[in-house]
Amino acid sequence: MASSPDLRPGAQDSNGSAGGGDRSQMLIGKGWVQAVALVMIFGFFVMGILAYRTYTASMPMPTKVVAQDGRTVFTGADITAGQELFQARGLMQYGSIMGHGGYLGPDFTADYLRRSTEYVEGQYRTQGVQDPRGTVISEFRANRFDPASGDLVYTPSQIAAYEQLVAHYTNFFGPQARSNGLKADAITDPTQIRQLTAFFSWTAWASAAQRPGHDYSYTNNWPMEPRVDNHPTADLIVWSTLSLIALIGGTGLLFAIYGRWSRKIGWHSEEAPTIHFRQPGEVGLTRSQRATAWFFFVVALLFLIQTLLGALAEHYRADISSFFGLDFIVDLLPFNLARTWHLQLSLFWTAASFLAAGIFLTPFIAKKEPKYQHVLAYILLGAVAFVVFGSLAAEALSIHGVSWAKGPLFAQQWEYLDLPRVFQVLLTAGLFIWIAIIYRGIRSRLKGESKGNMPWMFFFAALAIPAFYAVGLLARTDSHLTVAEFWRFWVVHLWVEDFLELFTTVMVAYIFVMLGVVREKIALGIIFLDIILYSLGGVIGTMHHLYFSGTPVEHMALGAFFSAAEVIPLTFLTVEAWAFMQLGARQESRTDAPFPHRWAVMFLVAVGFWNFLGAGVFGFLINLPIISYYEIGTALTANHGHAAMMGVYGMLGVGLAIFALRYLIPRDKWPEKLVKVSFWSLNIGLAWMVFATLLPLGVLQLYQSVGNGYYEARSLGYLTNTTNTLLEWGRLPGDLIFIFGGCLPFLWVAFQGLRHFRHGKTVEEFPEQVLYTEIEPGKKSKW
Repeated sequence: MASSPDLRPGAQDSNGSAGGGDRSQMLIGKGWVQAVALVMIFGFFVMGILAYRTYTASMPMPTKVVAQDGRTVFTGADITAGQELFQARGLMQYGSIMGHGGYLGPDFTADYLRRSTEYVEGQYRTQGVQDPRGTVISEFRANRFDPASGDLVYTPSQIAAYEQLVAHYTNFFGPQARSNGLKADAITDPTQIRQLTAFFSWTAWASAAQRPGHDYSYTNNWPMEPRVDNHPTADLIVWSTLSLIALIGGTGLLFAIYGRWSRKIGWHSEEAPTIHFRQPGEVGLTRSQRATAWFFFVVALLFLIQTLLGALAEHYRADISSFFGLDFIVDLLPFNLARTWHLQLSLFWTAASFLAAGIFLTPFIAKKEPKYQHVLAYILLGAVAFVVFGSLAAEALSIHGVSWAKGPLFAQQWEYLDLPRVFQVLLTAGLFIWIAIIYRGIRSRLKGESKGNMPWMFFFAALAIPAFYAVGLLARTDSHLTVAEFWRFWVVHLWVEDFLELFTTVMVAYIFVMLGVVREKIALGIIFLDIILYSLGGVIGTMHHLYFSGTPVEHMALGAFFSAAEVIPLTFLTVEAWAFMQLGARQESRTDAPFPHRWAVMFLVAVGFWNFLGAGVFGFLINLPIISYYEIGTALTANHGHAAMMGVYGMLGVGLAIFALRYLIPRDKWPEKLVKVSFWSLNIGLAWMVFATLLPLGVLQLYQSVGNGYYEARSLGYLTNTTNTLLEWGRLPGDLIFIFGGCLPFLWVAFQGLRHFRHGKTVEEFPEQVLYTEIEPGKKSKW
């Protein structure tokens, strides 16, 4: 029995267009579109204001730092050179600066601030100064920056401390580098050491010097350091409290709305007819869909390599300077290189899975495939492989300090955007090429569809991925630190936690529409609701990363308040998870054809669980300003990052691969048990990683930070104590389960897809109902 045209997914006439050439009617009310437009306009209008304030009211970069007699100590160019060296040698993947970066080494802002104040106080005690502690506080909190000339004046004591710390970092990065968790003699050039120390000194100065017109520093008094009278500000307390109120009130409002309209919003299938799921082997595939088998095999291979590198980086946290006696591994793959590759590959393989899934779904959406689409897919695969392996090699050369490996082709950049500038541009171009492939594939379908319907939503969501990744190009290696952090977190937060979430929602909804489980109208309601909920908090909530990065206080106020709202949609997704999981089962009970995507759906359910726990609970745990003040740069940040990144995008990447591989692998070759083992091993291994190691490590480190000081909590002495070392070793069983039970079976399944990707019927066009057929009421499936 045919459904009404406005409810059938992708309803078209026999010529492939809607309404004889006219665009089909939009399936949802214009109010949804208007609401999304208002949320986006509001969010990006505020972000525009914050961008302006970032450029005009952040901590100042001096033209030069001078002595009181006018002698130049170091210049702004030295600071920038030290910043670029900090990135190029992978030191942001080893330690952190102003709280952001790696978590094995110290935070160099806090480290310089502590060491310089201790040195100065010691000198004053030797000189017999009556109140050395009070004198140090007055000296370091005094702001001697002259906006007119651009000069920053250091006192004789501050200059002496700088020279003392040049000597300290000469040893730290030279003779002592291996015992500190770096490659031996990591940096030995005296000029580079002075530039690096100048960079640290500038950030430490900004963390203590009072912002003009206020009684707190440029970093909102971060880090907590009694030696310069850094303590939590009133804004930290007030906006933390208001954030909690926003969370509690917003969650209550959401449940009130859900209770009132639960039958009209969310995953439900009352309108769906009885259907028969087409089984693998019954569904023909196009050439471009078969080409994705290569993508998914590369995805699985990169996933395995990424986890092995993660295990190596974790080993260094338990045994900082050796790897079971194999010193050549420590020399070739020191901690900062292992972490760089581990972090980059996590982004690469999940993004590659998204690209492949988009290519795989496009012919199902368009119902046909243009000629040579598969050729473009293979070209894209080659381009992705060049960017991935080329950038990894360039990063290794940069970190090892090879003399000729300099400039935009080799020099590593900011954390999460580590790939050198040339490869970052190439990756952005590759993402736009992917968009061109997607558009070419669905262009004929878009002509007949309203811009508010599923095909256009799929295209718009895909287009947002390269568009917002490209924003990261504004964070150059020589950009002012605060400005670079602003644009960097547009990628780290806004791109990942908002627009990848949007693409995720659209793809999942479209899969269920194509399976006939939900109607397009219902799926569109879910998509628009998610856009509104995610964007309300997610856009402005980006600023919760910049509490202590030298921005004015409004970044913290707005970031904290709207960041709390990000937990609300994740709560909604958790409530809906059960209904989501039951969609296929409901239809399966009405026909004798089994639902073919049980494990793909299970991975999607895992996405919902980890989204709530990793992104929601663990994210909110560290986002309150007063918590972040003590916690930033500790294991609780890593706990949130692993649970959210692997739990959400990792599980989604594997789930999308399993969905496509179900059609690429012949029915009699489908390794059902291996997929089951992989699913449970990945989730058990991730839960072990989180609850057995990262969460307890983070809680203990937070306790140390609050009780004894942030500097103490980030010191190598604390990180390598007996309790922490035992907790680090306790992660080993979970890692083994994750790698051998989760990654290896997934790699085998992907290999089977590659072995058999030419198997079965190859088609160029599809029927209207690609993955299912409707069954008339009163009749049973003939299959």
